[in-house]
Amino acid sequence: MSDVPSVHGGGLSEDDIGADPIARFGAWLAEAREAGVPFPEAAALATADAAGAPAVRHVLVKLVDERGFTFFTNLDSRKGRHLAENPRAALAFLWRELDRQVCVTGAVTPVGRDESQDYFGTRPREARIGAWASRQSRVVASRDELDAAFRAAEARFRGDVPLPPHWGGFRLRPDEIEFWKGREHRLHDRLRFSRAGEGWRLERLWP
Repeated sequence: MSDVPSVHGGGLSEDDIGADPIARFGAWLAEAREAGVPFPEAAALATADAAGAPAVRHVLVKLVDERGFTFFTNLDSRKGRHLAENPRAALAFLWRELDRQVCVTGAVTPVGRDESQDYFGTRPREARIGAWASRQSRVVASRDELDAAFRAAEARFRGDVPLPPHWGGFRLRPDEIEFWKGREHRLHDRLRFSRAGEGWRLERLWP
């Protein structure tokens, strides 16, 4: 990303942002890490069920490339069920320390099991055991029941912890990526990339 000009300070202009929103996002993410922003890869993920009832929560986006924005979860969780019923979503990254925000919307598809396995293997052992123990988003009677489920999974997997069948990744392929930079008097800069054929159309929005 070294060839992408920095727009760390000041405003955000069409000339500075460049023509590639994925490259720009990567540059902003790197600058957020360098600035010490806690969990810069964290984003609010908005989904909706088949009837349109929305839900939002934060996820860690583990990979961003030309294919899209990739995150992993329990496939039986509320977000997993939503995406199975209604495979569109939105992500919002907020780096308040830099007065920046990026909003992404698009279609979501599951990633392959091999890719999920590759990432799952990088997680700490306790997190992999937790993926087996948790019935994410379901009602649990008590903390004791949760702790007992973890101990049972820990006893079951003394060696390697395999990828659970109910755990995997999703990739959001963006239709739109909006870059927001705070300015004085709430006259913020908002530049939106929208897909146009094989490329992108860049437009400025009223703040």
